[in-house]
Amino acid sequence: MVKVAVLGAAGGIGQPLSLLLKLNQNVDELSLFDVVNVPGVGADLSHINSDSETKSFLPSSKEDKTALASALSGSNLVIIPAGIPRKPGMTRDDLFNINAGIIKGLAEGIAENAPKAFVLVISNPVNSTVPIVAETLKQKGVYDPARLFGVTTLDIVRANTFISQLFPKESKPSDFNINVIGGHSGETIVPLYSQGNSKAFYDKLSEEQKKELIRRVQFGGDEVVQAKGGAGSATLSMAYAGYRLAESILKALSSSEDIIECTYLNLDSSIKGASEAKELVGGLDFFSLPVKLGKNGIAEVKYEILNKISDDEKKLLAVAKEQLSGNISKGVSFATK
Repeated sequence: MVKVAVLGAAGGIGQPLSLLLKLNQNVDELSLFDVVNVPGVGADLSHINSDSETKSFLPSSKEDKTALASALSGSNLVIIPAGIPRKPGMTRDDLFNINAGIIKGLAEGIAENAPKAFVLVISNPVNSTVPIVAETLKQKGVYDPARLFGVTTLDIVRANTFISQLFPKESKPSDFNINVIGGHSGETIVPLYSQGNSKAFYDKLSEEQKKELIRRVQFGGDEVVQAKGGAGSATLSMAYAGYRLAESILKALSSSEDIIECTYLNLDSSIKGASEAKELVGGLDFFSLPVKLGKNGIAEVKYEILNKISDDEKKLLAVAKEQLSGNISKGVSFATK
């Protein structure tokens, strides 16, 4: 019996993500929580003739915590796409404070009602929201770093797609699985095109083409915002990316095969390879790297790729580390103040 809870299920990411989960054969119960519109989303999805049961939970007031508790109780996997988009006149700090508060409240609910669940954080800024969740779970005495995942999979999806678009006659997006390390915003995103089967294609590019490709991966979200006329951001591709990581975690629960995915994780010494990774990234507590998944979450950090990066990638990594340090501190500070 596998129960998956989506917190923020009525939003632009939450709805398509919930649809994909509804179709997953490994999901027995799909639990949908939001503060608006979620009964309609639940009713709509419940008409789909897949075998999972769908339930929706809407608080009766701002003070009502029973809906969140019911949504989370017994969950094996919790995915958090909750939060609000930036509105006109709102600063990034305004947005951070609102979304950080939302995430902290949801993390408290997880600690109280689903302390053993795998937790996937989609809500931006991931570089800061994942540390918020970690600190909140620590405060509640239920923290397991192997069960907390920051979803950076969209950066990999874009990296695979964008290089294939440069070689349409020789490749297709599904040919690639680029490791993308660092964080999940702007220059903290470092795609490692110099490794794996992408190297042969990447080496054919001019220096200017390489820079443009890297920049496109780092700021791919801007393309979507512009294409939507400023009225939205990446929701469908983000939902797919979140689902891909969730699907891999669900597979790992019942499979003995090696399943590797990149994720933004806490480089805690209790995880195999995390201490070595932390040393190689300058002591940062959180960083996105490929990990081996197992029945208990993150089984091993595949840090060896850090020893193989090119000189150009080392420069990108230096910038990413500097920015990540501030992002992480901001999240920890919010959670502990």
